[in-house]
Amino acid sequence: MKKFGLIGFPLTVSFSKDYFENKFACENLNDHIYELFPLTDISKFPEFLKKHSNLCGLNVTIPHKKTVMPYLDELDESASNVGAVNVIKFKKNGRSVGYNSDVFGFEQSFLPLLNPHHRSALILGTGGAAMAVAFVLRKHNIPYQFVSRQKTEKALTYQDIYNDRHSREGGNPRINKGFAGQARNDDDSFNIIINTTPLGMTPNVDTTPDLPYEKITSDFLCYDLVYTPKETLFLKKSKAQGAVIKNGLEMLHLQAERAWEIWSD
Repeated sequence: MKKFGLIGFPLTVSFSKDYFENKFACENLNDHIYELFPLTDISKFPEFLKKHSNLCGLNVTIPHKKTVMPYLDELDESASNVGAVNVIKFKKNGRSVGYNSDVFGFEQSFLPLLNPHHRSALILGTGGAAMAVAFVLRKHNIPYQFVSRQKTEKALTYQDIYNDRHSREGGNPRINKGFAGQARNDDDSFNIIINTTPLGMTPNVDTTPDLPYEKITSDFLCYDLVYTPKETLFLKKSKAQGAVIKNGLEMLHLQAERAWEIWSD
């Protein structure tokens, strides 16, 4: 029996299990199974592998995409470049190799939405998925700014977005310029917002990133990596302001297919 699965925590909502079980059924792969493995502490990963020594591949989700990396024997270029892993392949010799299929999924899903006036982006969150998004934006020369609950060298806080004083006193001026609706006319503005956090995901559908939604305009592109519900509160509020919106379902399908290619190679 060839065993595959998903590690992360919590795993209250999982597209992967249904997706791969359907794939196995459609391709008559009766000796393939896919299981969910809620793993609260990544330090228990070596113990987990000993318990499941017949694993052929794993998907990795929040919060382990970055923290699992030191436990792997090898990293593919996709994972080392991004600094996050969401696919693990176990070779016949037992060695584990980390890959990142989020890059492929996001890039293929996101790029068709871009218009010439979409100049720069806010990335909400700083986890493994955010790293994949940032890699794609760098590849296509799209400037970006991380936003997080806590201020770091790389990330602003949500409060900074509201704070005009921050912009006037040497902060990032593109934030308030973008939300002031000058995106088409100002090269220093941003009008792409990409949510990589779990805010708004089922069952917590009433949560949303703390943004000045009233300043979003039809010039904005708002992309949410969350795929359930189909329209998160973030997307609903952005859509109400006229923004182009998209959820993460297509990205999920694309990255899952890429994971299957990796495991099957």
